[in-house]
Amino acid sequence: MGEPMDINGPNTNRATETELTETENELYDRQIRLWGLDSQKRLRTAKVLISGLSGVGAEIAKNIILAGVSAVKLNDHRIVTEEDFCAQFLTPRSAVGKNRAEASVERARALNPMVKISVDKEPLVGKKAEFFAEFDVVVIIGALDSELLRINEICREKGIKFFSGDVWGTFGYCFADLQDHSYFEDVVKHKVVSEPNEKTKTEVVTTTIQKELKFPSYASISQFDVNSPTFQKKLKRTGPAFILLRILQMFRNKHNRDPGYLSRQEDIKELMRLSQELISAPFVPSDMLEYVFSQISPSAAIVGGVLAQEIIKVVTKKEAPHRNVFLFDPETCCGFVETVGVH
Repeated sequence: MGEPMDINGPNTNRATETELTETENELYDRQIRLWGLDSQKRLRTAKVLISGLSGVGAEIAKNIILAGVSAVKLNDHRIVTEEDFCAQFLTPRSAVGKNRAEASVERARALNPMVKISVDKEPLVGKKAEFFAEFDVVVIIGALDSELLRINEICREKGIKFFSGDVWGTFGYCFADLQDHSYFEDVVKHKVVSEPNEKTKTEVVTTTIQKELKFPSYASISQFDVNSPTFQKKLKRTGPAFILLRILQMFRNKHNRDPGYLSRQEDIKELMRLSQELISAPFVPSDMLEYVFSQISPSAAIVGGVLAQEIIKVVTKKEAPHRNVFLFDPETCCGFVETVGVH
């Protein structure tokens, strides 16, 4: 982390911001009171890609659209299935068999008419660097490791903030690669204002400082050595949530799908086999694998809410972002931040 430094004004590296209209000031009044006018202006210029309109993708889209970004592109080549209705609230039930992004756009636009919302129905595999270059933030849900690595590398080359995330049943995660990220933080101190020989009096003084964080790439988690002695010791404290993430991603990479409730028993056996392949000492309880089917709405809301909040923090440059993996443990129903691949 870089040394904090005092600032007396707005960030000189900030992108040009447009003034809010009277309508926007009224619409975002509560948010402006929460995080300030400058932060809302930064949001007003942000363009976000959300790829993968599953339940967690819908939650992210909802929160980002309500926050008041400039534009959101919804990308998904998949069709709506009955399973989507466990957590995906942007698609009506009449949309079964239709493209998932296209089926989500009407309800998404109704959330906030001030945000430009567009649809892309093509697979990510065919998207070149030029496609991603138009966005400030890229969010990828439900992709294979190969695609996450490829897109993350493009984002690093273009200086685009990259997020990935997902939910399997009640388990979920989100990951952030912000490269070199600067943000502002308010530091509160008590200053003595009383005269000598008087009863001590203090007043609160708030100073805004700028800090910097460096983030590793997605390869830091996809290629992380879970058998290292240091990580093995940490497992006793944090539990097997990160191991479960890698097993589920391995399953997706191998079968090009997620564990399905129609093939539940066979898929649990495959997950156990992948667990033994990944880690030398068994650390994922077999009953934990019972929680990873479909997407359960409360978990999608939690993970989607956390990821959306991180996007807002990054765009507004307010407060320290999570570095770099958030995990929601289905056994404890608690979330925690794991720092992976950071030296």
